[in-house]
Amino acid sequence: MKTYWNFSGNLKTIPEWEPNCWIQVTCPTEEDQRMLEEQFNIPDYFFTDISDTDERARYEYDDGWMLIILRIPYVKEIRSRTPYTTVPLGIIHKRDVTITVCFYETNMMLDFVSYQQKRNEGFTDFVDMTFRLFLSSAVWYLKRLKQINALIEKAKHNLDHGVNNESLIGLSRLQDSLTYFNTSIRGNDNLLQKLKFKLQVDELDDDLIEDVNIEMSQAKELTNIYSDILESTMDTYSSIINNNMNTVMRTLTSVSIIMMFPTLIASLFGMNLVNGMESSRFGFLVALVISIVVSGVTWGILRYKRLL
Repeated sequence: MKTYWNFSGNLKTIPEWEPNCWIQVTCPTEEDQRMLEEQFNIPDYFFTDISDTDERARYEYDDGWMLIILRIPYVKEIRSRTPYTTVPLGIIHKRDVTITVCFYETNMMLDFVSYQQKRNEGFTDFVDMTFRLFLSSAVWYLKRLKQINALIEKAKHNLDHGVNNESLIGLSRLQDSLTYFNTSIRGNDNLLQKLKFKLQVDELDDDLIEDVNIEMSQAKELTNIYSDILESTMDTYSSIINNNMNTVMRTLTSVSIIMMFPTLIASLFGMNLVNGMESSRFGFLVALVISIVVSGVTWGILRYKRLL
């Protein structure tokens, strides 16, 4: 889907492309890609790179075209091992042509357009738009991190009432999401530092970059904090599970030891040998009393040793 936006003033859609407008392409079809390649002579491999979900944050030049790939947060609608992940957002620019391409529909881009319309200022130039996209991505990383933290607290609350596989699997999936976030935020931060010296930055852009650095640093710190908390939580519950397993195994072993003596005594008296109690009417009672006494003494010893 292609949308044409005027670049300055209040951000509004326009019916067709005109110089210095913004072309927003979301979930592009093959026809959309072919049209952009033919109309603007964009290198075809740009779209291939942007469609790669594992493509790192970077920039490159080719035949006057500049490609910037920014990693942005994305929430998968379907059940997945990593509900929170990141996807590439491509920013393509050459003189009076500015195009953003994302193969996923994200809340970040919807909010980005809505926020710029509320500002009623638009963008001063391509550089301003690029760094505002960086700022929006950092803000949305913080939003998603707060949601992840809420899910962590919910899982911990459930585990406090009983350790279950579903909550542990949920924590493991959130750990994967934080790993993706941490890698992407660091990549975006490194890309930002490089672009400061590659793009024509003015005084207003310097202020914007400072805001981006603040938000990026906060997102990076929160990701590390939540990762440490989650790792500590997983280690704690892993220790609890191991401790519970040891307790169960210790109890079963103690019970087996206690039950072993009545079995041994019954086996001795039940052997087809002369033991002096074959004709006694109290033989069974004697064997029973001996079994109870020995089992009781064994139980007492185990309790004293805190093994039961």
